[in-house]
Amino acid sequence: MIEIKTEKEIALIEKASRIVAETLLLVKENAKAGVSTLYLDRIAYENIIKNKAKPAFLGYRGFPATCCISVNEEVIHGIPSDKKILKEGDLVSVDIGSVYDGYYGDAAISFIIGRAKSPEHEKLLEVCEKSLYKGLNEIKDGAKLGDLSYAIGDFVFKNNMDVLREFTGHGIGRRLHEEPSIFNYGVKNTGPVLREGMTLAVEPMIVLGKADVDFKEDKWTVVTRDGSYSAHFEHTVVVTKKGYKILSRV
Repeated sequence: MIEIKTEKEIALIEKASRIVAETLLLVKENAKAGVSTLYLDRIAYENIIKNKAKPAFLGYRGFPATCCISVNEEVIHGIPSDKKILKEGDLVSVDIGSVYDGYYGDAAISFIIGRAKSPEHEKLLEVCEKSLYKGLNEIKDGAKLGDLSYAIGDFVFKNNMDVLREFTGHGIGRRLHEEPSIFNYGVKNTGPVLREGMTLAVEPMIVLGKADVDFKEDKWTVVTRDGSYSAHFEHTVVVTKKGYKILSRV
């Protein structure tokens, strides 16, 4: 069942989500060539704690860090490490969650360290971020979830890129992952009806090559099988009468 949140609950989800948004910007500002992903993870941890929240991912099903930091062919769930040093041209995806007074916020961004290795990588970022808003623009009270999913996938496919099938966006609130699962491809006029007060974490994960993926030995990090680069953008939003409001924005 998809929960409809009260105004008080939405305010708490927004607080948690804004902490995430602020933390993502802080991580991006500090992400430079020569910096380790573990260093960035520590910055994120300290900022979340400073804001009287808790890292949502740390310890979640055994995940050992505050952030998921995925580089190049790593799509999602990359584990920060002092051995993973960022280099010029790396494409970095950072996913962060926080818990504030029992409610969750979740968001992700992707960016390039310095100058891109290829115009294709810049295009990948552009298409992924735009696909997120293509999906969000389908949201309003009474809309079908399949319209959101279709809009994301249709835009990505038209740009000759692909979306992950195995991983989805999700509802969010008192739990990090709630109903519904939000696919990044779909069929128009299908799926659950969206209602005012539903809170959703919408997150296209797209790749330049084929969407076939494997897990690395750490059993967390998801990588493209063909080594192609990937990107990931995510916002936590609430459904409104005529559209949506982004909660994960500074």
